Amino acid sequence: MKLLRYGVLGAEKPGCIDQQGQIRDLSHYISDVTGAMLSPEKLAFLQQLDIESLPIVSSDTRLGACVGQVGKLIGIGLNYADHAAETSSKLPAEPVMFLKATSSICGPHDDIIIPRNSVKTDWEVELGVVIGTAAKYITEADALHYVAGYCVVNDVSERSYQKERGGQWDKGKGCDTFGPLGPWLVTKDEVPDPQQLALWLEVDGKRYQDSTTKNMLYSVAYLVSYLSQFFTLQPGDVIATGTPAGVGMGQKPEPIFLKPHQKVVLSVAGLGQQVHQTVVDI
Repeated sequence: MKLLRYGVLGAEKPGCIDQQGQIRDLSHYISDVTGAMLSPEKLAFLQQLDIESLPIVSSDTRLGACVGQVGKLIGIGLNYADHAAETSSKLPAEPVMFLKATSSICGPHDDIIIPRNSVKTDWEVELGVVIGTAAKYITEADALHYVAGYCVVNDVSERSYQKERGGQWDKGKGCDTFGPLGPWLVTKDEVPDPQQLALWLEVDGKRYQDSTTKNMLYSVAYLVSYLSQFFTLQPGDVIATGTPAGVGMGQKPEPIFLKPHQKVVLSVAGLGQQVHQTVVDI
């Protein structure tokens, strides 16, 4: 099932995608797509609905982030060997973890706002993992049972804030609009193997990233288990699982960073596509 949220910012309604790719309204059955609605029991209920009988929503309607009321947006750094190499970083002995401010979350087609005085705003296509059941001290073998589904994430990053402003990655990761989620939350029954998904990103029609999740150093199951050793993963939490090579910072002979009025398009196979315009913060 493909769940989504649609409508004006701050007043999104729940919806889903039918077999023809149309948006259908779910607000008669649930109030929003949040962690409280992502348990196996709630998802099983939604999957039994006659989707084709639900009201159709205009295709022109804005899409919001596919998950509302996210408690934690967790980023994983250097999870592809080729990305570590292009940034001259050592392969991590354990997953590198950081937190993106939940205020960075936005819709899959919203503008990406380049922060005031930014000179190194960068892109990162990633597979997002959405937690459906509270997870604490779980094993890798059991980890995927706690996952509700998957989505596209663009881990937008301001590299000078991340690397040159005191050593905290969070400064460059949590700016407004730096966490687009969606367009859909695709339930895990539609993703048999999260380690076999192609992912790519283009800027102004040029493809910079083109890879597959099979190249991840640490798998989805490992990451969910690993993170649960440090804190409880709550329903609705989202894990951005890292990006492959091709980010702006890694371009040769010189890095390339985002400028205003550019078009950024990215996708993960089966999970939909994000399209953004870049604008400058005033």
